[in-house]
Amino acid sequence: MKRTAVITGAGSGVGQAIALALVRQGWQVALIGRRPEALAETVRLAGDAGPRCLSWPCDVGDPAAVEQMGRGVLAAFEEVEVLVNAAGTNAPQRSLAVLSDKDYQAMINTNLNGAYYCVQAFLPHMRQRGSGTFVNIVSDAGKAASPKAGPAYVMSKFGLAGLNQSINAEERANGIRACAVFPGDIDTPLLERRPQPPDAAARSRMLRTEDVAECALLCINLPAHAIVEELVIRPR
Repeated sequence: MKRTAVITGAGSGVGQAIALALVRQGWQVALIGRRPEALAETVRLAGDAGPRCLSWPCDVGDPAAVEQMGRGVLAAFEEVEVLVNAAGTNAPQRSLAVLSDKDYQAMINTNLNGAYYCVQAFLPHMRQRGSGTFVNIVSDAGKAASPKAGPAYVMSKFGLAGLNQSINAEERANGIRACAVFPGDIDTPLLERRPQPPDAAARSRMLRTEDVAECALLCINLPAHAIVEELVIRPR
């Protein structure tokens, strides 16, 4: 079987780190993200492995766009073994006192609905082939709420953890597995959307995107008979 993966949020942060790690291991990787220029930067960073990347600009919160993306990627790759849901967003005005409906809907749509749409785009194919791995990049905000994350982000991440559990509950007999990775603070561009972005000293104590990528690769590269259902990683 071909080693093929689809990574959402592949233009920056954790999604980019996972995509680069997989393509350097010889995988064919579909890079999914809203910004073509960011996907192009991921291909550039892949260097000699760049030809194994397929860039597909797509807003994962748009179900029609995701359906089209799924058909296009399957036509190009013929098989998809892995889907990593790493796309995510937050808003500076995130507390209950100031959260707007627009920002609330954007977070739920990207962080939760987008992951669901992408799962549904590839799940029938995985059932047919009798195997597949989903990796859902959640957050430790999906374990316990905190003012730092804000309610919409927390709700979306609790929902994503529920989606992960549901995949395992329903699809295990079809050879399909799902792993939820719950990272603590990561030094990524998303930090700039905090009400008060952390300074360089605070960022230096956080996880690196490559740390979370290592967790994803562990889940992906395990033998088919094994599964890591949940993995929590935090800065030491």
